[in-house]
Amino acid sequence: MQTLVLLGFVGLLAQLINGSLGMGYGITTTTSLLVMGTTPAVASATVNLSQVGSQIASGFAHWRFGNVDWAVVWRYALPAAIGAFVGALLLSRLSTESAAPLMSGILVVLGVYLLARFTFRALPRPRVDRPLRSPFLAPVGLLAGFLNSTGGGGSGPVGTSALLASGRLEPRKVIGSVSVAESAVVVAGSAGFAIGLGMEGINLPWVAVLLLGGLLAAPVAAWLASHVPARMLGSVVGGLIVFTNVRVLMESAGLTGSPGAVAAVYTAVALVWAAAVGWSLRAHLAERRENHGAASATEHFAAADARD
Repeated sequence: MQTLVLLGFVGLLAQLINGSLGMGYGITTTTSLLVMGTTPAVASATVNLSQVGSQIASGFAHWRFGNVDWAVVWRYALPAAIGAFVGALLLSRLSTESAAPLMSGILVVLGVYLLARFTFRALPRPRVDRPLRSPFLAPVGLLAGFLNSTGGGGSGPVGTSALLASGRLEPRKVIGSVSVAESAVVVAGSAGFAIGLGMEGINLPWVAVLLLGGLLAAPVAAWLASHVPARMLGSVVGGLIVFTNVRVLMESAGLTGSPGAVAAVYTAVALVWAAAVGWSLRAHLAERRENHGAASATEHFAAADARD
């Protein structure tokens, strides 16, 4: 019972992060399941299944609000689904000894990406005069889908970030289109795991409580997105993912036998993490002052025009 309550909280927290950043559900829940001792393949399969219902509901909501570019969805979803299916079959075939460092390595890379992405870069401004084409969308979707299955996350950090960085689509339509496409990604990934593992290898109550936690968090995530700075939240989440997955990499490298080396690695990660969060806070405050100054100047000129 305690495990189910904990997983429900994990699903809620992951959805809060995902709703605020447009990414993070998969890598957050997968990291939590790995820490609890779940094998990599079962962790990723559980996450994929728990996302099926929430992604379909999320995609439907984005469609109703006009946040979906269907031309982008069709060109992105098919290669992403193929990548997810192949990645699920690959992870299912690997032994636990081989899969654990692979998945943790992918998660560390994604965590470092989130840490750097939200610490040092502001969100790009879209240039909607240049539409997104298949030569760009297909490889991005294929990689995002593959990492979504083998790393327990990737469609958000890879797909959403790549489309945002291209500057060719409004941010709301990037998030909405990727959300719709991710429905195909998690269904294809779940099918791959069902073939590779069999449904008896997946704990369905875990899937249910993760899904329930995510659904309960959806309205709170909307509030969180408008009140918590995305740059700070991204830095916090990225650092947490790196910190919790670096242990497996140290074990595979044979460093855990040296307490001094373990302490040094954890200390270095913690210091970089703290510095990144501090830098994000500083950048956020600077942006807020700049926006406040621009708004004050606009109000001043408007008042002067009114007097004239």
